[in-house]
Amino acid sequence: MNSIAIAGLGRMGANMALRLIANGIKPVVWNRTPEKADALAAKGAVAAGTLAEAVAALEAPRIVWLMLPAGEVTETIFQSLLPLLGPGDMIVDGGNSEWKEALRHAKEAAARGVEFLDAGVSGGIWGLAEGYCIMAGGTKPAYRRAEPFLKALCQPGGCLHCGPAGAGHFLKMVHNGIEYGLMEAYAEGFELLKASPYGGADLAAVAGLWNRGSVIRSWLLELAQGAFRKDPGLEQVAGRVGDSGEGRWAVEEGVRLGVPLPAISAALFRRFSSRAKSSFSDRLTAALRREFGGHAAAKE
Repeated sequence: MNSIAIAGLGRMGANMALRLIANGIKPVVWNRTPEKADALAAKGAVAAGTLAEAVAALEAPRIVWLMLPAGEVTETIFQSLLPLLGPGDMIVDGGNSEWKEALRHAKEAAARGVEFLDAGVSGGIWGLAEGYCIMAGGTKPAYRRAEPFLKALCQPGGCLHCGPAGAGHFLKMVHNGIEYGLMEAYAEGFELLKASPYGGADLAAVAGLWNRGSVIRSWLLELAQGAFRKDPGLEQVAGRVGDSGEGRWAVEEGVRLGVPLPAISAALFRRFSSRAKSSFSDRLTAALRREFGGHAAAKE
């Protein structure tokens, strides 16, 4: 038996289960569609047909890691799971939930003697091979108990106890706001280059060049290079750029706290405008989201 289950086996959850398996941990896995759990069982996980079966398959004290879409889905599964657990058990919300929800969930869990961590997870579809970065909020004892699993999931130094309940998801919100701004800056810069008399330059080579000692080198720039190699003009990428909530919440918090966020706000609004008519920079932003997170970007 084992003491951790992953509920939700989408792009992130399935890869996290595989990374645990690769590190000698045999997780219990559950998904609303059982085929994904069955596929992971063939690779070393324990498949459960229901949440109750997942909990029953765990050795106490149990940890159930939710890796689900934020909002209604996470709320429904959280409320279904809580009565199945007892004192000393733990729920980890690793989805992109709003930080305020973590405060409520922590309080509801504590009323039943259940521990709660809100875990902001970054790393996208590359986390399986490269390791994740995890920002955790909750009590220190809860974090310490989950830490062996966090270390198995993360790069060395890639997990941190960030503070009490809500801290993990708040940091992930800020992280994603920064991500919005960085992606928009790269997208605008490459659009300016493409519109210039020197727009015929090999953009993959330019991205590669800037990653060799320049002050703007980054993993996002590496991903841009890969996107340009696959599709130099990004002709096969739809320029409609989605947002999953964190950018909006970051701007709302900036307004609430009186903190100016001009770059993050502009990047968020640019995503809104991309849904009317896309530009080359929109296509690059969409391509970057595809490269690091597996988000759909191909033209329909």
